[in-house]
Amino acid sequence: MSDPLDAQRIAAHCAAVGDGLVIEVVAETASTNADLRQRIDQLRVPVLRVAEQQSAGRGRAGREWRAAPGDSLCFSLAWPFSRGLMQLAGLPLAVGVALADTLRVLKHPVTLKWPNDLLLDGAKLGGVLVETGVARIDGSERVWAVVGVGLNVHPNAARDTGVPHHVAALGENIDRNALLATITDALVGALRLFDAQGLAPFIDRWQRWHAFAGLPVCVMDQGKLLHEGIARGIDAAGCLQLETDAGLVAIAAGDLSLRAVPTNKA
Repeated sequence: MSDPLDAQRIAAHCAAVGDGLVIEVVAETASTNADLRQRIDQLRVPVLRVAEQQSAGRGRAGREWRAAPGDSLCFSLAWPFSRGLMQLAGLPLAVGVALADTLRVLKHPVTLKWPNDLLLDGAKLGGVLVETGVARIDGSERVWAVVGVGLNVHPNAARDTGVPHHVAALGENIDRNALLATITDALVGALRLFDAQGLAPFIDRWQRWHAFAGLPVCVMDQGKLLHEGIARGIDAAGCLQLETDAGLVAIAAGDLSLRAVPTNKA
C-alpha cells in the first residue's frame, strides 16, 4: 500500500504537463477508458485520467481487470492523432514497447506477450487496451485514441485470488505518483513518434522484449485452437508471425490468446 494518487504530485514529476496535458485523479469510476471515450467530442487537449479503483475495469475482449486501491495503476490517456483510424492498428504494440522500456530502465525486467500483455518472470504484470474514435468538433473531425493501462504495482494476494493465470507485481516501496509520471512521459513520446512514423520505429524493440521469441506456442480463440507453431515476432503491421508446418502465418490481433506449448509435447 502506498500514498494515494494525487494529480498535483503526478504533475510535479511529469514533463508532459508543460505541453498541455491535463491530469485527472478520481477515487473510483467504472472505467477510465469509458469515461474518456464518452468525452471525446468535448476534448481539446490530451487528458490522463487515473482511478484508484475501477468497478468495471476491462482488458482486451471485455475481460475483467482486477485492481485494488493503493496497490495498482489504472489509467487512460486520451491522445489526438493526425493519422486515420486504419493507421492505428499497431498502436497497442508501440504502447507495450514504451511501457517495457520504461520499466526495464527502472530495473524491472519486463517482457511482452503479443498482442498487449506485460509479463514479469513469466507472470502477468499488466495489460493495454487501446480504443479509438473520431471526434466531431466545430464541423471538423479528429481521430483520438484512448490508451488504457492496468499495472500491478504492489503485491496483493486478495486481489489476485481466483485469477486464472499467474500474477506479478513490481514490488513494495514504489512511489506510484512518480512512477505514473515517468510512464506518462514515455507514453507521450511514444504516441508522438507513432503518429509521425507508425509502428516501424518500435518493431525492433518489440522483438527484443518478446517473451515467446522462438518458442512453440498455440493461438486460441475463445478456447478453440486456431494455430500452433513457433513464434517469430511481428511484421510491419503488428501481426504475429507464426512458423507452422504449412509455412509462415500472419496472425492479426483480435480476441486471441497466446499460450506457450510445453517443449516436451508429444
